[in-house]
Amino acid sequence: MSKNYTLAKRTLLSALGFGLLTVPALAQNSKQLAKVSALADKVEPKVIEWRRDFHEHPELGNQEKETAAKIAAHLKKLGMEVETGVAKTGVVGVLKGGKPGPVVALRADIDGLPVTERTDIPFASKAKGVYNGQEVGVMHACGHDTHIAMLMGAAEVLASMKKDLPGTVKFIFQPAEEGSPVGEEGGAKLMVKEGVLEKGPKPEVIFGLHINSQTEVGQIKYRPGGTMASADIFRIKVNGKQVHGAYPWNGVDPIVTSAQIINGLQTIISRQTELLEDAAVVTVGMIHGGVRNNIIPEEVHLEGTIRTLNTDMQQKIHEKIRLTATKIAESAGATAEVSFIPQTPVTYNDPALTQKMLPTLQATAGKENVILTKAVTGAEDFAFFQEKIPGLYVFVGGMPKGQDPATAAPHHTPDFFIDESGLKLGVKTLTNLTLDYMNSKGKSS
Repeated sequence: MSKNYTLAKRTLLSALGFGLLTVPALAQNSKQLAKVSALADKVEPKVIEWRRDFHEHPELGNQEKETAAKIAAHLKKLGMEVETGVAKTGVVGVLKGGKPGPVVALRADIDGLPVTERTDIPFASKAKGVYNGQEVGVMHACGHDTHIAMLMGAAEVLASMKKDLPGTVKFIFQPAEEGSPVGEEGGAKLMVKEGVLEKGPKPEVIFGLHINSQTEVGQIKYRPGGTMASADIFRIKVNGKQVHGAYPWNGVDPIVTSAQIINGLQTIISRQTELLEDAAVVTVGMIHGGVRNNIIPEEVHLEGTIRTLNTDMQQKIHEKIRLTATKIAESAGATAEVSFIPQTPVTYNDPALTQKMLPTLQATAGKENVILTKAVTGAEDFAFFQEKIPGLYVFVGGMPKGQDPATAAPHHTPDFFIDESGLKLGVKTLTNLTLDYMNSKGKSS
């Protein structure tokens, strides 16, 4: 079923083009917008307080026990049905409205990163953790602390409207978006596997957002179709023949062969991949081989990442990597073993849903502040939810107004910084997307 849905949505995009679908625009309710804005104003101090607490006390993927406990306590206080321990440490809350209507899912990721914070904010993280057997600093260096706080804020706003809510909201607080420890399952993939979209009320659609440190506060960026890249790991083992470094002609050098393979891989993107519509990346991030300066080793291990924005390109690049590595190795008298580990599919915004909800984004932030953006080669495991049901994932500004984006610290770095004045827009966005989708279904039925 999910494969058919994925094929159908890509066919629809190809046939009709980005942003050109003929879908009835949602009628904006000025009273609703004003009410949501007022409620967001009221909850904003709490959202900022929550965000600071989560930022100061980050936890790595599959270890978010204290984070999950705080989320669950908040949802229970709002009177929701709450399930904990989902995909190890995830939390799911269900808010049943007072009127019949569709089920809408809202998602936030909750894990931190193995990054040591370098900012001078009063609530900077000093937390330590263990990542793949090593002690590391831990930081919310991608803004997941803000995602939790914004969704908790939206939950409070929507719960206050429960009596008049025409449908049900499923709040999904997802662990391990940044990846699980080696040897463990986790993240959105595990949530889907455990049935988060099937058990209990089944959502028709799912909405999510990501704060962005290089997008100005007050702005929303969106894109129909492929929005964030798929991510795959590739591994290449180059097998040579070990020999004394003084007599290389008596062996087969896997180090030189690996260097040739790395150079060859660069031509896959630069010379063999059509990049007119979609970007792609092949990066070798690790190379290990040898133990001594005068010994040519028996084997070398390479590891890297592949980023693509459509599945056809993804498969072609896989084939090219395998061909390039094995044939270059063969030409040197060596052999190469190539394997791929899928991590995350393409984050694909359903075109019809995106077009339908665009008026909501524009009414929430102001039409001039809603910007069609280019695709990015970062990955997001929100994609696993979008493989099952239509989804929309947008970016909300977290950079101080007037700052040059080139000077803003990027995500996953020690100096990552978010202007908290941007959080209220996230609360309003999640709330208005939910209400407008529910109201549109009521009018069409």
